[in-house]
Amino acid sequence: MDISKDQIATLLDHDLHASAQMLGCFLVSSTSANPETSPQLKAENLILLGDSLFRDREYRRAIHTYKQALQYCKIIPKQNSTSARTSLSSRSSSPSSFNASAINENEVKFKIASCHSSLNETRLALAEMEGIPSKARTLQMSLLMAKLFRNSRHNRYAIACYRECLRNCPYVMEAIIALAELGVAAKDIISLFSQTSYKSGRTPFEHIDSNRWLQRYVEAQCCVASNDYKGGLELFAELLQRFPSNIHILLETAKVEAIIGKSDEAIVNFEKVRSLDPFLITYMDEYAILLKGKSDYTKLNKLVHDLLSIDPTRPEVFVALSVLWERKDERGALSYAEKGNILLSLKRPEVAVIAFRGAHDLRADLRSYQGLVHSYLAFSKTKEALHAAREAMKAMPQSAKALKLVGDVHASNSSGREKAKKFYESALRLEPGYFGAALALAELHCVEGRNGDAVSLLERYVKDWADDSLHVKLAQVYAATNALQEALSHYQAALRLNPQNEAAKKGLERLEKQMKGVDPDAPEEDEENEVEDADEEPDEIELLRE
Repeated sequence: MDISKDQIATLLDHDLHASAQMLGCFLVSSTSANPETSPQLKAENLILLGDSLFRDREYRRAIHTYKQALQYCKIIPKQNSTSARTSLSSRSSSPSSFNASAINENEVKFKIASCHSSLNETRLALAEMEGIPSKARTLQMSLLMAKLFRNSRHNRYAIACYRECLRNCPYVMEAIIALAELGVAAKDIISLFSQTSYKSGRTPFEHIDSNRWLQRYVEAQCCVASNDYKGGLELFAELLQRFPSNIHILLETAKVEAIIGKSDEAIVNFEKVRSLDPFLITYMDEYAILLKGKSDYTKLNKLVHDLLSIDPTRPEVFVALSVLWERKDERGALSYAEKGNILLSLKRPEVAVIAFRGAHDLRADLRSYQGLVHSYLAFSKTKEALHAAREAMKAMPQSAKALKLVGDVHASNSSGREKAKKFYESALRLEPGYFGAALALAELHCVEGRNGDAVSLLERYVKDWADDSLHVKLAQVYAATNALQEALSHYQAALRLNPQNEAAKKGLERLEKQMKGVDPDAPEEDEENEVEDADEEPDEIELLRE
């Protein structure tokens, strides 16, 4: 034969997928034209062609080709099939690997399942994987099966598969994180390490004792998964002392800081990560959201530009682009990603609820609860909002932010304002520096006409918080009580901190009209007809006639 399998295997080894695919067509054609070619050789050639298609992300064609190979496997003489199965331990189960010496049908099924998984066809992928006997599954197969079960919400089976991964190798970090997120206790995860057999000759306990850091990592992930964010941050800080500038731990730290509202600290850690690895994409969507929250569009523009030049196909890039485009073109943002917060800001709370529910199902953290509550409130589903807020409070009994959520629901109804006040005050007792609860309580004071109480409360935070939203709120309260000079001072302070603050810009415009004696709510066309004599009060009726 002019074409050998080794030539295609060499091309695949050198990642020359297109050439391997074209040569594979010649190989398959030459063997199918020869009636004397054995079924095993035909199957092997088809598997090589399938591998080249898989590498080129032509998953549909790869599935079709692999299934053709399995059809030939069914007619391979029994003795060949039996000997092929004995090669399980010497074969890699990667979809991109191939050993020409034998065919393992389980590996071909795994490759088909991997294609279905890449196409997000979870049910079909699971059907293929379930055809592989449990004893024949490799570590890679167990991990894929765990992910598929989790994606299909079969959490009990997913936990069993993730456990199996850690029994084979305690360093499967994906399995550790997944088990923590699925609610498995840290001690139960760590106990799996002692069930691992080691080729080094050391006992499992000796191995674990030398890797205390791994136990700390498990404990940190379990803390975060159970909403004990303070405990998680402390453990991540301990790990950073042993592994300085560890990009993964810095990212995990920044993510938790973002969740609990420590935006400045999170931004510092994200920037540190970017300085260490400017080509990293993981969690950069979170960083983009933080930058937008700070109205730092210069950095946001640069971040999105950098991400697009690295890999424009990653979902994090879509979200970052959406965050940037939300400010410029709302429809353009929607065409890229339906992220809950963006949908909520676009006044599509019904769709935002679906997004937040999905996030909640995968991981019930503070942000998913906040998204659900605010989305429900946006279209007057008070009962559902209260249920979500109470669920958050139950999951995080020591969280001031969960208490504030319940307060937010009560504050949405005039009959619940007294309850809201109690929850906001409880949140501030639990966490005196919680600025969000202070703002909410101040807003409640204003709604009920207690402007003096609102000013007293907010002035206590001005000394310690350089926050533009604080100054905007103070300015609004002062303007409502006709203390215009104080209002002007705080609007200007807000714009010094954040020149892009739209609320401060609009508030300042209204204030300038008030200071000129013009009704700030009057139509803009009236502004052109201001009375030239500044000592006279403007006559609105006359202005309208003009």
